[in-house]
Amino acid sequence: MDTASSGVGVLDKAAAVLSALEAGPATLASLVSATGLARPTAHRLAVALEHHRLVSRDIQGRFVLGPRLSELAVAAGEDRLLAAAGPVLANLRDVSGESAQLYRRQGEMRVCVAAAERLTGLRDTVPVGVALPMAAGSGAQVLLAWEEPDRLHRGLQGARFTATTLAGVRRRGWAQSVAEREMGVASVSAPVRGPNNRVIAAVSISGPVERLSRYPGKLHAEAVLDAAARLSEAVQRSA
Repeated sequence: MDTASSGVGVLDKAAAVLSALEAGPATLASLVSATGLARPTAHRLAVALEHHRLVSRDIQGRFVLGPRLSELAVAAGEDRLLAAAGPVLANLRDVSGESAQLYRRQGEMRVCVAAAERLTGLRDTVPVGVALPMAAGSGAQVLLAWEEPDRLHRGLQGARFTATTLAGVRRRGWAQSVAEREMGVASVSAPVRGPNNRVIAAVSISGPVERLSRYPGKLHAEAVLDAAARLSEAVQRSA
């Protein structure tokens, strides 16, 4: 365990557990060996950190770094994401001819954190700051599809899409929806990935079904995937 002390013992010990897991999955015995903590202490801290999602378990039951760390990293890097979002969304709007949005998950909602609206004609307007439910829409599908199994299962309760839908999203790498969130509106979304390849946001286009058709992915998946790749590169390059 690192001998440097902050003067707050429990935080130093928790930090030692997280530092040990940085090297990869660890059994309780491995944690004890790596940190020098007593077995009951290491177990108590690991379980407490798991409660706060700072630590998780893999399929073998070993301790691993938890999703909350990635979420905090995303929050720390939000300025980088938003700085890149403006020109990328504007380009996506111009290429597709549809309004473009960037969503991030906040609890059980998804929030539009950036947008580029179609300048003329019928459009789907999603103002920045608006919170939408995670139960419908291609953006929600993307933000849920790569979640941990237990969180994914909870998210499917009451959703207008199914586990089979999300399996298709993971296979293709993008999602589409038609009249799922709102009657007459279709959308296409793709994941923005941060460090460790974790999905940190969803980039989308949306507009009337009359223009996007019943299969909007055929028309616009390529453009949305390109925008997602550009945003992912911007975030990962500056991480």
